[in-house]
Amino acid sequence: MLAIEATLVRIVQWVVPKVNFVPENKVVEFESGKLPYSDHGKPESLLDIALNLGVDLEHACGGSCACTTCHVIVLEGENNLSEPDDDELDRLEMAAGLTLRSRLGCQAVVKGDVKVEIPQWNRNYISEGGKSRL
Repeated sequence: MLAIEATLVRIVQWVVPKVNFVPENKVVEFESGKLPYSDHGKPESLLDIALNLGVDLEHACGGSCACTTCHVIVLEGENNLSEPDDDELDRLEMAAGLTLRSRLGCQAVVKGDVKVEIPQWNRNYISEGGKSRL
């Protein structure tokens, strides 16, 4: 019985979620608790993961939940993200192209596999050389 419990502890400690950013078709993996954190959104948020692993996701406010430029649409794995808090829900009301599956990348903490779409307006901004203002 102790051997089974020790194995379960090791499995829980070694979680490697996959995040699929579409339509870029970039799938990234990270070991939970191992990403360097640079104060851009919540630790292990979609924005934090994107910036650490080379995915372009605009974030005009630096991830402080003060804008909607990191708006994404969750296609799969909604239950593998943290629950949105009141601040995020209030801010989302101002997002262009809001859907019932919209989240702010800076606030949605990844806990398992997810697939998200970066809206067209954000992809166009990045593809034309736009960079975060922060």
